[in-house]
Amino acid sequence: MRHGQRGRKLGRTTSHRLAMFRNQLASLVIHERIVTTLPKAKELRPIAEKLVTRGKGGSVADRRQVSRVLQDRDHVKKLFDDIGPRFADRAGGYLRIVKLGPRQGDGAETAALQFVDYDPARAVEPEEKAGAGDKKAAKKAPARKAPAKKAGGKKATAERAGGKKEKKARA
Repeated sequence: MRHGQRGRKLGRTTSHRLAMFRNQLASLVIHERIVTTLPKAKELRPIAEKLVTRGKGGSVADRRQVSRVLQDRDHVKKLFDDIGPRFADRAGGYLRIVKLGPRQGDGAETAALQFVDYDPARAVEPEEKAGAGDKKAAKKAPARKAPAKKAGGKKATAERAGGKKEKKARA
């Protein structure tokens, strides 16, 4: 029996579950809204709200505690400089779960986890702000290769070229 055991296992090992929550928290800080399954959203909300509460503080100890979960400095900076001050006068309840209905593939109940004051215009990608999005897209696009020649090598091309000469001579 699971007496005194809180939380859902979500069909994962402990390390996998914690890594998944870290990834989702990083995405939540960046995009300010994520779409996931309902049980994952319900498990993630208390963890994220504790991080926002720390983000309101701003002390060195708070930054260190948050950086244990959000391991990217840019994410920690955004939490303390942008998200935390927005909720300075709010005592809690920074996130909401919006049910979205069943997922197309497997019918799992999906939900959006978003900040209460979520504004799509504010949650812009960091690359888009810097204007480097176009450069990265151009870099990632693979170069096109020339079409491969047909088998047969020089002999086949000579025959084709010879056939064209004969047609020109006849005309």
